[in-house]
Amino acid sequence: MTERQEIDGAGESAAGRLYGVGVGPGDPSLITVRAAELIGRADVIAYHCARHGRSHARAIAERYLTGGQIEEQLMYPVTVETTDHPGGYRGALDDFYQEASDRLAAHLDAGRMVVVLAEGDPLFYGSYQHMHKRLAHRYPTEVVPGVTSISAAAARLGAPLVEAEEVLTVIPGTLPEEELTARLAATDSAVIMKLGRTFPAVRRALERAGRLDEARYVERATMEGERTGRLAEIEADSVPYFSVAVLPSRVAALDSEGKPFEALAVEGGELPDGEPALGEVVVVGTGPAGPLWLTPEARGALANATDLVGYTTYLDRVPVRAGQVRHGSDNKVEGVRAEFALELARRGRRVAVVSSGDPGVFAMATAVLEAACQDPYRDVAVRVLPGMTAAHAAASRAGAPLGHDYAVISLSDRLKPWEVIARRLRAAAEADLVLALYNPGSKSRTTQVGSARDLLLEYRDPATPVVMARDVGGPTERVRTVALAELDPAEVDMRTLLLIGSTQTQWVQRGGDREVVWTPRRYPED
Repeated sequence: MTERQEIDGAGESAAGRLYGVGVGPGDPSLITVRAAELIGRADVIAYHCARHGRSHARAIAERYLTGGQIEEQLMYPVTVETTDHPGGYRGALDDFYQEASDRLAAHLDAGRMVVVLAEGDPLFYGSYQHMHKRLAHRYPTEVVPGVTSISAAAARLGAPLVEAEEVLTVIPGTLPEEELTARLAATDSAVIMKLGRTFPAVRRALERAGRLDEARYVERATMEGERTGRLAEIEADSVPYFSVAVLPSRVAALDSEGKPFEALAVEGGELPDGEPALGEVVVVGTGPAGPLWLTPEARGALANATDLVGYTTYLDRVPVRAGQVRHGSDNKVEGVRAEFALELARRGRRVAVVSSGDPGVFAMATAVLEAACQDPYRDVAVRVLPGMTAAHAAASRAGAPLGHDYAVISLSDRLKPWEVIARRLRAAAEADLVLALYNPGSKSRTTQVGSARDLLLEYRDPATPVVMARDVGGPTERVRTVALAELDPAEVDMRTLLLIGSTQTQWVQRGGDREVVWTPRRYPED
């Protein structure tokens, strides 16, 4: 009597039971007790294999086989080679999985207990899952988890994968190189599966993401012929399919030494003597608000930094990571902040200067580069990573007001005279450009919005749409559209961005209380 009949007390005609059994990464002693019991009691042992007939899963489980069991060899028609199947490679595999599941179904209909062996874990990049999808809804099924190659690789390296709030990303090496690069840049820790022929692209992606020095290599974990080492030192033509790349936890690797920004820069303290420069400054655009606006490249730079430097409000948007030093300061010391970041990098630190929006748009990139072009910082490496601008974020909420030519102007007269601002506003208005107005007002600057409105009314219809976008992406976001003549300066503060339409900008009610603002791409001929 099968286990299915023993458990359920069914008659001789009862269907059998399907088991997807994980046999672990390679060492037979890592098979679970439950898996060993089921393998020994099975009527049918099934396993996938290539056309040579050898199966790693069967080899791992061999000591637990009884010798009198039916063995079903599920032989792939193709592995990585081409096929003349009318449905291509995917069509050939789909037909194979259907034929294999039909073979197993015949045993199950006969009341047999069927164990499908799976390397690692059955539902983790395993061939068993294709049987499961086709059979589990038809027959009683149990999945027995196994030790994954991820766990085995980490164990053989003796390196933690993740700690505290770190995120682990599992990536197939078969992804396009650009996608690999983006995901590697954005994550804390990673394991890259399916190497072999994908190794050159994986290596390039790790290098482009700035992670190659961290990467470790594990081949045939827990199996005969196991090899581990630094991935950068591995020859591509020596890498088999049964290998993984690992980016272990970064927490322990980060140097936690450092002093707060206030002690070193604001109060005039001195940095301790350091080694020759090995560091760099990366000016990171974090977008208008929160982690949803971060690019993968920016996320990776923030994770890779030993030190974060920035206006305290913007630093608070970046997750706290163990081992990193955060140097917050007031918003009015951009030059001091820039020099401090460069000095840290000159002494070997990896510094991320945090900037909201895009760092090159009225933000920190200019301050850093201005200081970096002076002695003693000319040799310090500086990179600028773009971010979502406030203007583009605000425009997306309203519709497409920036769909045609537009100008970006700051209304702040702290760094340039109002006469210059007025002249630029007038020129942009005469050119019939849509306007994105940054820094429109603050507690100490209350006249600029009214003055700009009155100037623009000399060139624009009073009904011209003005998008008032405040705290876009933040918890107090408010975006609404008013006519230019009705723009009230009292409703505008430093967190508000104004988008003022051209003569062609449309302001349309689309249904209910929904409205959209957009500027046509086609401009009328004279």
